[in-house]
Amino acid sequence: MDANEILDYCLLKKGVTESFPFDNETLVLKVGNKMFLLMSLEKQPLVINVKTDPEWSAELREQYLQITGAYHMNKTHWNSVLVEGLKKELIIKMIDQSYELVFSSLTKKMKEDILNN
Repeated sequence: MDANEILDYCLLKKGVTESFPFDNETLVLKVGNKMFLLMSLEKQPLVINVKTDPEWSAELREQYLQITGAYHMNKTHWNSVLVEGLKKELIIKMIDQSYELVFSSLTKKMKEDILNN
């Protein structure tokens, strides 16, 4: 997957917004004002940061050299993923889990607002 495919996939999800809060190259995707994916648009090869369940994070890091604890993030929950060489299905699964984990942490009102818009 490339950056455009990842962005297009994420924007299909309810309530997703995009911004550049840190610099002009790091795209941040949020749901309910909480980050679920970060992606540098300038660096190649493409690397994304996603949130995953801690147990699955440990498994992923053992299984794939391309997946490590995310730099400047809580490494228990966040992974840096070198997209190159990974199957699209795995990338999608990580994006989905990241979105769901963040969405589930929102207040009931925020969830309702997102689902009703």
